[in-house]
Amino acid sequence: MRILIPFYSMYGHIYQMARAVAAGVGEAGGEAVLRRLPETLPQEVLERMGAAEPQRQWADVPVCRVEELAEADGIAFGTPTRFGNMCGQMKQFLDATGGLWGKGALVGKPGGVFTSSATQHGGQESTILSMHIVLLHHGMVVVGLPYSFRGQTGVEEVRGCSPYGPSTIAGGDGSRQPTEVELGGARFFGRHLADIAGRLRR
Repeated sequence: MRILIPFYSMYGHIYQMARAVAAGVGEAGGEAVLRRLPETLPQEVLERMGAAEPQRQWADVPVCRVEELAEADGIAFGTPTRFGNMCGQMKQFLDATGGLWGKGALVGKPGGVFTSSATQHGGQESTILSMHIVLLHHGMVVVGLPYSFRGQTGVEEVRGCSPYGPSTIAGGDGSRQPTEVELGGARFFGRHLADIAGRLRR
C-alpha cells in the first residue's frame, strides 16, 4: 500500500506530524511517501516571518505533483490552520485537481487530514471538516481518528486530536511542539489509514 502524505509546514509542526503519520503507515506495512506542497510566498516574506530557517529541515522532501494523488492507495493531507480553514498553499494545490476530479481518479480512495493551530480552539476541527468537503467531492472515503485511540479522551492536559483527525497546538509564538499524545494520534491515524487502504485494495 502506498500512502501519499502531501503537507505544508511553515515552522515544522505539521512536518513533525507528517513524519509521525508516515511512521504509523510503516507500522502497518505500508509505504509512506512524504511530499511538500509548492510554496506560494516569496523568499523575502518567509525570511521576515522567521520561517525560512525551519523550512530547511524538509527542503529535500520532493514537491508534490497533482498526478501523484491518483497513484496512491490512500492520502493523508497535512495543513496548518488559517482562520479556521486550510492554508492558502493547500487550497491552491487542491484547486489544481480539477483534472483528477473529471476523470474520477480519486473515487474510492481513503483519505484524511491532520492539522495544527496556534491555540487550543483555533479552528482545528473546522479546518479538517472543511477539507473533508473537498475529499467528498472527489469521491474519497473519509478517514478520521477513531476513539479507539484513547489518547484523545483525556482532559488532564491541553492536547490536540479529535475524531475528525490528528492535530497539534503550536502556541502563539510557535514554541510549543507536538506532544507524545499528539504524535501518537498521528501514528495511530497513519496505521488506521494504511489498514483501510489495504482492505479496500483487497
